Amino acid sequence: MASIEHNVLDRPEFDQPTKLLIVVSPYYKAIAENMVSGAKAEIEAAGATWDLVEMPGALEIPTAIGISERMSNFDGYVALGCVIRGETTHYETVCNDSSRALQVLGLQGLCIGNGILTVENVTQAEVRADPAGQNKGGGAAAAALHLIALSRKWVRQGKGVGFKPASEYQLAGNTRSTTT
Repeated sequence: MASIEHNVLDRPEFDQPTKLLIVVSPYYKAIAENMVSGAKAEIEAAGATWDLVEMPGALEIPTAIGISERMSNFDGYVALGCVIRGETTHYETVCNDSSRALQVLGLQGLCIGNGILTVENVTQAEVRADPAGQNKGGGAAAAALHLIALSRKWVRQGKGVGFKPASEYQLAGNTRSTTT
């Protein structure tokens, strides 16, 4: 297979504090630790802060993010885990459902970097998780940071309910003089 150079976007810069939640499944502990290490380094290099929660498996990660979005104040999320193909169709269920749930949350406006690895074997996972290698944990954090930057770029004031403030109102035909 021919080697292809990957293009990496410049790290976004923030003029306001930025806080991310790393949600990880440590089912494969060494792989998860490498991914978290890469994610933390990327977040800190951008001047942002992070918090970390662990979930039992990849299927619980989107639910944890949804709960966190409703109950906390994070600007973005980094989903980290690893699903390795086994002997049953459970692999397809976990891969498809966790990915789909994260995508739905993203389409609802959450800034999520998806770093849930879906691989055929442990060797593939180790290569992808290694912060000095493919660094998929750092890549997921970078994706979340870019989405946060994009959402802040286009932030706007609320549209209100369609009424002007009283000071801006001029009633039609209200040109009568009140002096007699």
